[in-house]
Amino acid sequence: MVDQFISLVNPEREIQPFVVNLTGINSNMLRTAPKFYEVAKRIVEITEDCIIVAHNSEFDYRILRTEFSRLGFDFERKTLCTVELSKQIMPEQESYSLGKLTRALGIPVSDRHRASGDALATVKLFKILLAKDLSKQIIQDAVKAEPKYKLSTNHKHIIDDIPSITGVYYLHDTYGKIIFIGKSKNIKNRVNQHFTSSSPKSKKLQKQVAAVTYEATGSELVALLKESAEIKRNKPSFNRSLRKNSFTHALYSFVDANGYINLKVEAADGRKKAITTFTNYQSGKQFLLNMIEKFNLCPKLVGLDATKKACYKYANNECEGACIEEESAEAYNLRVQEVITANSFDNQNFILIDKGRAVDEHSVLLIENGIFKGLGYYDLNYQITNRKVLESIITPMENNRDTLHIIQSFLRKNKQIKRINLTE
Repeated sequence: MVDQFISLVNPEREIQPFVVNLTGINSNMLRTAPKFYEVAKRIVEITEDCIIVAHNSEFDYRILRTEFSRLGFDFERKTLCTVELSKQIMPEQESYSLGKLTRALGIPVSDRHRASGDALATVKLFKILLAKDLSKQIIQDAVKAEPKYKLSTNHKHIIDDIPSITGVYYLHDTYGKIIFIGKSKNIKNRVNQHFTSSSPKSKKLQKQVAAVTYEATGSELVALLKESAEIKRNKPSFNRSLRKNSFTHALYSFVDANGYINLKVEAADGRKKAITTFTNYQSGKQFLLNMIEKFNLCPKLVGLDATKKACYKYANNECEGACIEEESAEAYNLRVQEVITANSFDNQNFILIDKGRAVDEHSVLLIENGIFKGLGYYDLNYQITNRKVLESIITPMENNRDTLHIIQSFLRKNKQIKRINLTE
């Protein structure tokens, strides 16, 4: 549930000049504003069962406690400080003031030094910190500290609080530890399946789950990448099968004795450089069949026709004759190279842009010199091709065979993702 409360408060005293200069708020603006005791009940309601997140939370929390103490009320809430979290998660930053952090991370800020503007900027900063925290320590600590999470045979109260959105979800035990990580285009439905399935694994999982947290991604590709990275990082006990490589076969090329570039799908071999990878042989074979049609390749030279003579398409005038050296190697190889370039990231610099978590946001993946560098989110008004801005919003992620497989495989099936090539 998301709620918002914004109000000026009459401090019942004159505003000091430096505060007027800093915020633009003067005593005249506050004469008709409610006094603290008039908004106190709303503050209690809106913070009930919540963790107060603030930039330098110790200061804000102390002010709140002092004001409530004057009313004879003992105000106690758990707090999280985005200054301390920023220092832990982003130790490379030059400054941890809210103004400089928002500029460095490309966070748009309105009404600077006003409560509403700073609060919204802190929300966006906190979202970035959650995204960068691949070990999910922030979430696990919060769940561990929250006494309302207890084992229950009826998980309906958990499911009711989960939205039907695209993202990554985390199942926790009573100690806050993550025991399963998953992704879905509809988190609510997927978690419900975990809790209603009668399989032996699901029943065992149901007995241990005390809480579910989630992270919206907007993009299914981002969800796939975060799921893979976080399973490897956290090693949840119920994700053992997903820690293995997500592909078994790969596309390789070689030049035959006649100078023709041959393509072949075979079992993945880490010692050889793959063009792209596949979940199984059948998907690799289907890919080659598509390339044969799209680029007019020879079935024999992609390993799908074992004949020693002309391939089966040559008889139907659908092959230019590379299989019997009727078409020159130079001409044929140009088309094969198109396939390799279109499906390999080698030495390429580009970004992939997909849906964001909100209508005014996009997700972005960065590939540099064929290497996956990481992902992030940006406001639609931002100049995303600016390298400095781009690097500041990217959460660095490991480049490995699985991440490249996830990206390449997803792009083959989803053509709507926008690609922008980067120039130096």
